[in-house]
Amino acid sequence: MKIYGDTNSGNCLKVKWVCDRLKLPYQWVEIDTQKGETRTPQFLAMNGAGQVPTIAFDDGRTLAQSNAIIRYLARDSDLIPRDAFAAAKMDEWLFWEQYSHEPYVAVCRFQMVYLGKDVSELDPEKVKRGYAALDRMEQHLATSRCFAGEATSLADVSLLAYTRLAHQGGFDLGRYVAIRRWIAETESYLALPPAR
Repeated sequence: MKIYGDTNSGNCLKVKWVCDRLKLPYQWVEIDTQKGETRTPQFLAMNGAGQVPTIAFDDGRTLAQSNAIIRYLARDSDLIPRDAFAAAKMDEWLFWEQYSHEPYVAVCRFQMVYLGKDVSELDPEKVKRGYAALDRMEQHLATSRCFAGEATSLADVSLLAYTRLAHQGGFDLGRYVAIRRWIAETESYLALPPAR
């Protein structure tokens, strides 16, 4: 299979991390979203939304949306809890990540890293909602090792992508003891170097 992704995107890296963890063979096709490479006729024929990541399987089928992709790739693996309720809790966090975390934490990072904005120029509402997301994560992790029980799951992979880089979006991770512990443990589980 081919993974069309931008290595600057946490959503794309989630897919790579799952493939690497599960030793799934793939070819990475780097797509530069800043240069409009998701807007070419060829890419839009594969993914009409013009977004990465997108996976193209050998049989011609394609799949988009990072959490749908990792959910599919990790089926029957230890990254998805066997217990149906625990798996549903994992899905709860996957949906929450895309709706209540990524639009704030990742967007603030994008604006600072790629648009060159100063932290003082960020939308105060996005900053507020980003901290609300981090607060919720900290509260959960204060009493649980991971997000869907005590074992690492796709919920952890998904939430790690932008949380480990939240400081690049102006968020102070120093105040989050449980999050910092979880980041280190999840990076180690995925054999990732610590985020800088």
